[in-house]
Amino acid sequence: MKVRAAVLREMGRAAPYADSRPLAIETVELDPPGPGELLVKIRAAGLCHSDLSVIDGSRPRVLPMVLGHEAAGEVLAIGADVRDFAPGDAVVFSFVPVCGHCAYCAEGRAALCEPGARANTAGTLLSGAQRWHADGAPLHHHLGVSAFAEATVVSARSAVKIGTPGEPRPDWAIAALFGCAVMTGVGAVVNTARVAPGDSVAIFGLGGVGLAALLGAVAAGAEPLIAVDVLPAKLELARSLGATHTILATEPDAMARLRELTRGGVRYAIETAGSEVALAAAYAATRRGGTTITAGLPDPSREFRVPAVSLVAEERTVKGSYMGSAVPARDLPRYLALHRAGRLPVERLLTHRLALDDINAAFDRLARGAAVRQVIEFP
Repeated sequence: MKVRAAVLREMGRAAPYADSRPLAIETVELDPPGPGELLVKIRAAGLCHSDLSVIDGSRPRVLPMVLGHEAAGEVLAIGADVRDFAPGDAVVFSFVPVCGHCAYCAEGRAALCEPGARANTAGTLLSGAQRWHADGAPLHHHLGVSAFAEATVVSARSAVKIGTPGEPRPDWAIAALFGCAVMTGVGAVVNTARVAPGDSVAIFGLGGVGLAALLGAVAAGAEPLIAVDVLPAKLELARSLGATHTILATEPDAMARLRELTRGGVRYAIETAGSEVALAAAYAATRRGGTTITAGLPDPSREFRVPAVSLVAEERTVKGSYMGSAVPARDLPRYLALHRAGRLPVERLLTHRLALDDINAAFDRLARGAAVRQVIEFP
């Protein structure tokens, strides 16, 4: 079938992207689903910094590629050997396909699935197949999803069912946010940190993932809950979402103030900015015996250094959190239930709804911090 899709053929074009147009809206060919795969009509797709980092070249991927990884949609058709999905099912995507059989999946660490990671690096589906074509040449898949398109083919291991035919359809734009921002941010709090009521928490970086982490920390009962960012508008939003304190990261005494507020530092500092500078600040904000968690994705060339003795003498811990240390089939239904109960107001993160043709200008907004989560809606 032919679909319109946003195709990235060259990384590193100069901003503003509204002028340089790194993403070309093209009509491309999408093959039918193979064994174990789904054809899904995309209903909504969110714009994430992980997409921007491919566009600007800070996290290179194989090209050309149909970009996008945070989305929700409706199953149109299923391939052979698919048993858990049917046409009409509503799904949210996971940006790591979960094989269910490797050593990491067996340990309950689906975010580290080895076959899934290999497929994502290669720009293929979990099976190694490529279902996109343009002018007779293959296009690569982005994180097994390629959501900036009217429809996509994915491994069934890249999808989580959130509704069945006949049930009320979700607000697709809100549902899409659960595929990355919510799964990563809330997961960093509840899976990686395992925040308990009364634990002190600081969130560094208030993009979509950081603010989702803030919502997760509110739901977990963190106290105090401190939000840190370089943009005053983000701090104002964080306070309205439940932060007990906010700190402007550019102030000279920012970390000293945080440590004073918390009498020596927080138990959990969670960095979501994708910056080694922010990670160093998060480590400085963590108390003796505390844990620093990094969920952002910096440029691979960047390094993070700590005083080695502090890891021993202060029993400090540094942990990575990829995809919120999630098991998507377990966690997404839980987070959706919290949202329905009013305890996870994810809709507050949605700042813009737009059409596919507006995608390049939308990435300009994201790059300058003028949006939290922007979502492309498909009719």
